[in-house]
Amino acid sequence: MTNLERLMLRSCNISGKIPTYLAKFSALTTLDLSFNKLEGEIPNLGGLTKLDRMYLTGNFFMGPVPEWINSRNTDLQIDLSYNNFSESSLPPCSDTLNLFRSYDGGNSKELAKCLAPCSEDYYSFHVNCGGPKTRIGNTDFEMDEEPGGPAKFVHTEKNWGTSRTGHFWGHDRKTNDYIAKNVSALKANDSELYTTARLSPLSLTYYGRCLANGNYTVTLHFAEIIFRDNQSFRSLGRRIFDVYIQGERMLKDFNIEDEAKGVDKGVKLNFPAMVENKTLEIRFQYTGKGTTAVPVRGTFGPLVSAISVKSDSKPPSKGKKKIFFATGASLLALFLILAIIFYHLWTRYIGGRISREKELRGLDLRTGFFTYRQIKAATNNFDAANKIGEGGFGSVYKGLLLDGTLIAVKQLASKSKQGNREFVNEIGMISGLQHPNLVKLYGCCIEGNQLLLVYEYMENNSLARALFGPEEWQLEIDWLTRHKICVGIAKGLAFLHEESTLKIVHRDIKANNVLLDKDLNPKISDFGLAKLDEEENTHINTRVAGTIGYMAPEYALWGYLTHKVDVYSFGVVALEIIAGKNNLKYRPNENIVCLLDWALILQKKQSLIELVDPRLGSNFNKDEAEKIIRIALLCTSMSPTLRPTMSEVVSMLQGDKSIQEFNVDPSVYDSELKLQALKEKYDELCLHSSETQTHASTSLAMEEIKSKSSHPLLDQ
Repeated sequence: MTNLERLMLRSCNISGKIPTYLAKFSALTTLDLSFNKLEGEIPNLGGLTKLDRMYLTGNFFMGPVPEWINSRNTDLQIDLSYNNFSESSLPPCSDTLNLFRSYDGGNSKELAKCLAPCSEDYYSFHVNCGGPKTRIGNTDFEMDEEPGGPAKFVHTEKNWGTSRTGHFWGHDRKTNDYIAKNVSALKANDSELYTTARLSPLSLTYYGRCLANGNYTVTLHFAEIIFRDNQSFRSLGRRIFDVYIQGERMLKDFNIEDEAKGVDKGVKLNFPAMVENKTLEIRFQYTGKGTTAVPVRGTFGPLVSAISVKSDSKPPSKGKKKIFFATGASLLALFLILAIIFYHLWTRYIGGRISREKELRGLDLRTGFFTYRQIKAATNNFDAANKIGEGGFGSVYKGLLLDGTLIAVKQLASKSKQGNREFVNEIGMISGLQHPNLVKLYGCCIEGNQLLLVYEYMENNSLARALFGPEEWQLEIDWLTRHKICVGIAKGLAFLHEESTLKIVHRDIKANNVLLDKDLNPKISDFGLAKLDEEENTHINTRVAGTIGYMAPEYALWGYLTHKVDVYSFGVVALEIIAGKNNLKYRPNENIVCLLDWALILQKKQSLIELVDPRLGSNFNKDEAEKIIRIALLCTSMSPTLRPTMSEVVSMLQGDKSIQEFNVDPSVYDSELKLQALKEKYDELCLHSSETQTHASTSLAMEEIKSKSSHPLLDQ
């Protein structure tokens, strides 16, 4: 045992005194007894010449600080913070001895020798943790670029400072490694606050001093900027820590990535706090949970991006100046005149250009903002070789971020007013949605005239191209995969309609708007036409927008919108998946309007299996195929009240619920008048679209363009 080099008994609930026999551990280099219940005086360990780190943080040591610590070699890093030593025995402050809250000084418990007396009351402080001074709105965040260390008490600022404890076990980090830097795209408002963060292996405290007593609001900014959420080893990391404010634990087992719903996404948490002795303390503590070796050994511990502390009361007025000079008044009048002229010029020529940027910045988006430079670099300056699609919305490019993440960049055509509105709508709708069957929005770019959406890249493009696109792009999709795709789309819609915080009607479910990843998992995309389904409203009457062949009759004819509109569209897509044919383009004879019409005829003939894609041959389950077709026809009932919910569809597809529970009489489909009325309405929409060009997706001609496009992220 005496040859032991490192001894860590942290947070083990150990009580009593430090045993004197530790002085015989001559090979000891690191001693960590932090956060226990040790008491009494520290024994003489001055003979441990190889000892270079000692952590006695968070105990109940009393009496004088030993002389051997006062006369120690400065290479020995010692942390005595959070103890009860005698104030008179404390040595001077140094960069290798942390004495924060280390003496029994009553309620203040601060080190007076290191801190100048307060000359005034402060009502706020704001810190960009690990980063430079930056301005966010009207708030100046102070720099915090001091190098880290195992035992450091930073007290250079007038009204705030830090206490840092611990080193990264298993990895010999340098002082600059206590600051994390983001190398990827930022998915957060106020992204300047998330480019860097302060990193700690054990305990990190930010304290405010000279604060006016009263109620305060503490805002903590977090973003996970070290781990990744791609398919690499970096995605396996888990960071877990606790957060204390004024000694009270506010967050237990806090995980930034879970809270923010991903990496590189900023999240702000607000907490109330009471200042009673002019001091405020915010402490982040690692408790030994989570991973420690991803992506490299020694990667763990608290990570904080910024801290904002502000009094709930207004600071007292310092009085107003009572003397005004005539020249000053003249200059003010001149300034006002110039300001009015400038305002008119701005609103006329420039203001309209930035209105959409202000609109987006004002939204509480849970997504990130890319710079135009980042996207240019990712797409090789929008190289034509990276162009993977073109449509009414604009162009789509494939890109590669610096961290190796493949992206699809959807670019708004600069003159598209309709696209501008849908751009804002799509970001607002999808920014907070996270589901395996919804396409992931990484962020957007809104610099000047540039409007771009950045999505995850889907290797197998759209379901439409895979099933009935040009022959060279079609995929051989077996029966099990087709079944998986149907279930996945249904689960995504069930999430939108019933499970997400925002209840959303997509309005444009079609094969072009279902993307397939490398494993042919389906993901719903293109939320430009989506509408919120407010629970207090049974339906919404709205302008008809969508795609011919997928719109429910009550919506196409009367603009009556409920979530059952998406159910109808799903039924059409499910038929397309089974048949491998486009609903609109399948017209075997002049009496058959579309694929759905043909399916209804086969249902009356009791020969639904004829609908199955002949490319499958006999390699499919006939009972399952017939069941899915019947579910699809149930979803396309002429009356929305006869259609199931999407959660019921999922249950039927997975065999948890029988379709017989929805005993629908096939005769409800027999009305030729209804089909004819619907066809006439479609023709009217097509004519109106070609005359006014109000929406590209209501035009058969545009649908033809989209079916030839090589990527679906452009169907607006």
